[in-house]
Amino acid sequence: MKIIFDNRYTRLGRHDGISRYGARLVEELAKLHPVTMLISDERQLEMLPDLPWVMGTDPTSAREPWISRIVNKHEPDVVFTPMQTMGPGGRTYGLVTTVHDLIYYTHRTPPRDLNPALRLLWRVYHLSWAFQRSLLNRADAHLVDSETTGRLMAQHRLTKNPVRVVLLGTELPEKTPTRTRAASKDLVYMGSFMPYKNVDLIVNSLRDLPGYRLLLMSRISDAERARLTALAPEGSVVFYDGASDEDYEAAMLGATALVTASRDEGFGLPVVEAQALGTPVLLSDIPIFREIGGPAAGYFDPDSTASFVAAVRELEDPAEWERRSAEAARWARRFNWPDAAKQLLEVLTETHERRTHERRRAGR
Repeated sequence: MKIIFDNRYTRLGRHDGISRYGARLVEELAKLHPVTMLISDERQLEMLPDLPWVMGTDPTSAREPWISRIVNKHEPDVVFTPMQTMGPGGRTYGLVTTVHDLIYYTHRTPPRDLNPALRLLWRVYHLSWAFQRSLLNRADAHLVDSETTGRLMAQHRLTKNPVRVVLLGTELPEKTPTRTRAASKDLVYMGSFMPYKNVDLIVNSLRDLPGYRLLLMSRISDAERARLTALAPEGSVVFYDGASDEDYEAAMLGATALVTASRDEGFGLPVVEAQALGTPVLLSDIPIFREIGGPAAGYFDPDSTASFVAAVRELEDPAEWERRSAEAARWARRFNWPDAAKQLLEVLTETHERRTHERRRAGR
């Protein structure tokens, strides 16, 4: 079985979520089965494992609907892509795609920094499930990151194809960390500043949490920085504007908790990253976080600053903080890349075998 793995979403210089997902998953998959990477820029190889590769077009280009013309030439049996938008038309191979979330069909407000024309297109695209349904049904199988997303796909009848839950992985320390107390009153947030992320609730809560600081790790526009600064007590918000991996880990190891008030998620990888380091997490009480954060997390009402403040105050009890830290580290061990790669290989093998069987029945 010849596998091609779509690594065209690999960032240059530094991974984002999808980029890291593809790089780590292909690395672990290659330990189990020969695999060839599909890239769109040779500079991406600096961020990828040393594996055979072939060149494709940029996945965001206008040529994406016809990417199979390039991929067919390499005669793969099955192709895996970490997104759901790979052009399916005219392919001679099995195609397994990934659906990470369906957030923007519920929360249609576009990013604040898009221009008016793109904001309008964003809203129009997410008014109907029709395009998404048509695209997914032209593939062979799909991965989702959570049971929550899988249930939503079934609820909206998005595909007739097999759907498999494969949990994301994280970088687990060789030895489970033992931490007995919070080193500071810092609260860490890693994520975008889209409206549904509900960062304002956390910032507004700082007025009732004197002595605490909120560390915002992600890149942020000047306008958004100014807006959030105006909401918070002076000096209570620290902007990293794109923290390095080292700064991110150091911040979490020194924090009271990682926090997010998001109203929707497909997974929530920072939650698992924090737990793997023994950092307690405080999460909005929504189904996906109950699934991913599990019993180790603390939960609060995403519409209530008082609820968030109360969740933070619970961690001021040293015994409770230590208990949550230990439980978080234990819970996080279920999220690992080797297990994800094994499950992915099962899906790829099943897809190839099913297509082979169907071709034989058709006499081809």
